[in-house]
Amino acid sequence: MKRAGQKVAAGTETPGTSQTSKRQKTSLYGSEFGQSDPCTSMDWGSLPHHVILRVFQFLTLVDRARASSVCRRWNEVFHIPDLWRRFEFELSQPATSYLKSTHPDLIQQIIKRHADHLQYVSFKVDSSTESAEAACDILSQLVNCSIKTLGLISTAKPSFMNVSKAHFASALTVVFVNSKSLSSIKIDDTPLDDPSLKVLVANNSDTLKLLKMSSCPHVSPAGILCVADQCHGLKELALNYYILSDELLLALSSEKHVDLEHLRIDVVSENPGQVQFHTIKKQSWDALVKHSPKVNIVMYFFLYEDEFDAFFREETPVTHLYFGRAVSKAMLGRIGMNCPRLIELVVCANGLQPLDDELIQIAERCKNLTAMGLGECEVTCRGFIEFVKMCGGRLTQLSIMEEVLIPDSDYSLDRLHLEVSKHLGRMWFPDMMPTW
Repeated sequence: MKRAGQKVAAGTETPGTSQTSKRQKTSLYGSEFGQSDPCTSMDWGSLPHHVILRVFQFLTLVDRARASSVCRRWNEVFHIPDLWRRFEFELSQPATSYLKSTHPDLIQQIIKRHADHLQYVSFKVDSSTESAEAACDILSQLVNCSIKTLGLISTAKPSFMNVSKAHFASALTVVFVNSKSLSSIKIDDTPLDDPSLKVLVANNSDTLKLLKMSSCPHVSPAGILCVADQCHGLKELALNYYILSDELLLALSSEKHVDLEHLRIDVVSENPGQVQFHTIKKQSWDALVKHSPKVNIVMYFFLYEDEFDAFFREETPVTHLYFGRAVSKAMLGRIGMNCPRLIELVVCANGLQPLDDELIQIAERCKNLTAMGLGECEVTCRGFIEFVKMCGGRLTQLSIMEEVLIPDSDYSLDRLHLEVSKHLGRMWFPDMMPTW
């Protein structure tokens, strides 16, 4: 009986004791964390605007919209211009796309209340023509914009190419004319044309620094030359080889022009044997490098083996080379002879002839080479080790599929990785194809 009474007493609290215990716990937690319970002492609606703004900057757009319904003050912060400087419109058709589309009501709210606040804008569209046309419709309504960067991104096939030239040009004209401060434009795979470029130059020549316009078939060499002639602050340019010319390189090398930092050139052939590629003179390349000695010249090749005749016959100051289709041994030999500035080389396919001699020549003559990737090629283990030995520790990236390496009488694959690791000064293994 005594024990039972003790249990009852232990499990029973008087009202005064309970309140005292709760106050002690609250006091204890407040002391432990240096503050009282924020849920009972903080008036969230009275936070300063700059504090709420800082919180909103870490939220997604959906969470920010939800938070804006907490109170009138938070809703006011939701519409502060600083939160609308950067925006990505996602446009897709629900029946055919996995992309989550920006809600139409939000798009209209942005156009009505924040068009003049937008500065860094991109449009991500799916493969449907309807989504690309919707992006053009939005651009056409940004009449009070002050956009600094504009990007048009097709996530699958280039859907902007299905938009009529007139509709696309009209939409771009609105932005080009009203912004007058564009510094960065990425409009690959679009029906951009020469008249649109002239409008861009007429209104943004003093501010344009980056222009990426690969796979824009309606742009001519004269159209891009107009940009180079008048946009003297241009530092980065991406284009297709068919509009690259000696005149363009000389324009980029003029005294009025700032140093070019990055030049990307896509060399593409969809129909083998139907495209005749022109040759750029060595004097034009030399003029560019003399004017911009640190320029990165990146070339992506998607050609067939018999289409390389126009390239690398003379010294070419390319720094990064990527071959997306098969490339011949003779072509790789010319690279070793005439690309002394080469930093990175990636060969996706070559054939069934070992590339030992070509790799050794590249290692010997391309003293700046720091990255190499080989896919469907063949190299003997002895030749590969000699290549790595000549390059030494400067090879910071070395990605070689295991199937590329041919064991010989001197080296097995097991011994290969030890030898390569020794010359690189770090542990190295060849890449392996997943077997799922």
